[in-house]
Amino acid sequence: MIRRTFLGLAATLALAACGGGDKPDAPASGAQISGAGATFPAPLYAKWAELQQAETGLQLNYQPIGSGGGIKQIKARTVAFGASDKPLKPEELGADGLAQFPAVIGGVVPIVNLPGIAPGGIRLDASALADIYLGKITRWNAPALTALNPGVALPNLPITVVHRSDGSGTTFLFTSYLTAAAPQWAQVGANDAVAWPVGQGGKGNDGVAAYVKQTPGAVGYVEYAFAKQNGMAHALLKNAAGQFVAPTAPAFAAAAAGADWSQAPGFYLLLLNQPGAEAWPITGATFILMHKTQANAATGKAVLGFFDWAFNKGDPAADDLAYVPLPADLKARVRASWAEIVGPDGKAVAGPAS
Repeated sequence: MIRRTFLGLAATLALAACGGGDKPDAPASGAQISGAGATFPAPLYAKWAELQQAETGLQLNYQPIGSGGGIKQIKARTVAFGASDKPLKPEELGADGLAQFPAVIGGVVPIVNLPGIAPGGIRLDASALADIYLGKITRWNAPALTALNPGVALPNLPITVVHRSDGSGTTFLFTSYLTAAAPQWAQVGANDAVAWPVGQGGKGNDGVAAYVKQTPGAVGYVEYAFAKQNGMAHALLKNAAGQFVAPTAPAFAAAAAGADWSQAPGFYLLLLNQPGAEAWPITGATFILMHKTQANAATGKAVLGFFDWAFNKGDPAADDLAYVPLPADLKARVRASWAEIVGPDGKAVAGPAS
């Protein structure tokens, strides 16, 4: 299980010094930093840390507690960085003295547990998903679903709806997509936690995946790496261009292709329901939150060193786990933004942008 694998690493995750160029220097060996938040990128952060462990003895303790928890902990200054799939708007960043930057791009996918249905063997659209999560469609062979799946023998099973029980950026992306693409979802709305009309809750992406995996007839939503690593059957989803597409790294990249980050103060940008025949409709970046003024400059430098290493050397690991690395121009923009993260003396904790 991903939860066991990730939490087993949490106490010993390694931070690496960045390599080459004018990049943040690593602090002394044996230093430790802490982070908490999104489960969406947890498999990738675990892999990045594993790879970096071979290069340094620095330690990272990351708690995959959900985006809502990560936001609360960074605002309370109990961790060195927070991680959230729900970006904070510029006014909220300003109110709490926070900086925000994207780390990687991925996709949220509907997963199902249906006898005889392989990954990609069922089609869904926003309207059907909304009606399932509203409790209006209650069986898998309902007319609305059979109409989307001609020739597919959908079972006469009741639908068990599974959603997140914790404050979740994955939920924020999922409900924001439904709000944008299915008018009937307006009664519930979009947020990292909502009043679900029906369903059972699972904690974290791994909790939702586990619940769906053990429950015939269940449907849930998780970040794609969790579906892939758990062997879950995912649905094809109808996008804004009217095409049924599979969740793949190229489909996530297609959704992100037109993003104009230069017009996104605080990097606040959503990649949902984007145009393009190949675009996956529930695509999103996951974000890092840090205080602009660091109480300890070495700690801030260590956090930025971790992500600088990831930007330099972590793309193959992201590819392997079906995430989409940030494009080079966006990495440069992120590194430039680090100049606003300063120590107690007002000097930038990271050196010149590389």
